[in-house]
Amino acid sequence: MQQPKKSIKDWAPDDRPREKLLTKGSSALSNSELLAILLGSGTKTKSAIEVAKEVLDLAENNLNKLGKLNLHDYMKVDGIGQARAITIAAALELGRRRQATEAIRPVIQSSADIAHYLQAQLADKNHEVFLVAYLNRSNKIVHTEMISQGGITGTVADPRVILKKAIEHHAVNMVLCHNHPSGNLKPSKADEQLTQKIKEAARLLDMTVLDHVIVSEEGYYSFADEGLL
Repeated sequence: MQQPKKSIKDWAPDDRPREKLLTKGSSALSNSELLAILLGSGTKTKSAIEVAKEVLDLAENNLNKLGKLNLHDYMKVDGIGQARAITIAAALELGRRRQATEAIRPVIQSSADIAHYLQAQLADKNHEVFLVAYLNRSNKIVHTEMISQGGITGTVADPRVILKKAIEHHAVNMVLCHNHPSGNLKPSKADEQLTQKIKEAARLLDMTVLDHVIVSEEGYYSFADEGLL
């Protein structure tokens, strides 16, 4: 006859995730233990840690891959309902925002500065996203705006929308950005044409497009660094 599974409450205090965090700090916990704390409890047949491990298995124990999954993916695991799936997604988003905050410097001084900031924002996107960072005269970011998702053409990245947002936020400079989920950093002809179109439109309003940065998990490509602006 199969023995009933022990709940976490039956474990030695040092092995319980919450108690372990209290006594040893969060860095001492494994990913599955941290996730188990978020879940709060397991099921009738599985502990919270076992459920957490199954969630991590969905992404091959890779947190970056886990962040790319959606709510329905998490809910494929027995013990993960909508509420728990939302909790996981919220925790990953907080981590993403923290990374973006830490990556940015007060003033953008190079393509690497803006690329690292934008990589943090777009790292988990499985589709193309067009984003614009708006800067003041000191090249400090005053606002970022996601202009479109799903592709990059003149119809979805409308210069009029981009410039309207620049005026609203009193920006004088801007950096265009989009991601390539495939990892290929080479710009297409459409990328180059759109960049020039926005650059010329901005010039009419005494605004400057400082760069167009393509980011992926492999790195980044800067139009300015490559002499395309």
